[in-house]
Amino acid sequence: MTATCYFQNMLSQVKSAINEQRPKVSTSRTLLLHDNAGPHKARATTQSLRELGIQDLSHPTYSPDLAIYDFWLLTILKNRLAGQKFGRIQDLTKALNSEPRTIPEEDYQFVFRKWQIRLKRCIENHGEYFEEL
Repeated sequence: MTATCYFQNMLSQVKSAINEQRPKVSTSRTLLLHDNAGPHKARATTQSLRELGIQDLSHPTYSPDLAIYDFWLLTILKNRLAGQKFGRIQDLTKALNSEPRTIPEEDYQFVFRKWQIRLKRCIENHGEYFEEL
């Protein structure tokens, strides 16, 4: 995925969702946690985020346990889409965009609380490796 593809397919949806949910605030004062993937750190992405008023939070290098999609969402998506064949990239994109909407809000809230605990533990350990969670 390129930065342009990422911005056009993902960040534009995030911007629309924020504008819909918080019309008076829009994207200003929005914080977004990215991992260190190339499209997330590309100049085009960071510039676009600045233009939208979205602040990109730094993600510690090699910390997949702090990325919700690594330890939770990707597992769900892999399990739900396992064995399905997609003849066109548009069909895969549609499936990947629709599946997260079927996850109950309570599940997102629970995982968000667990993520906060992980972040706190990382801060307490000064970014050093730890196993217990």
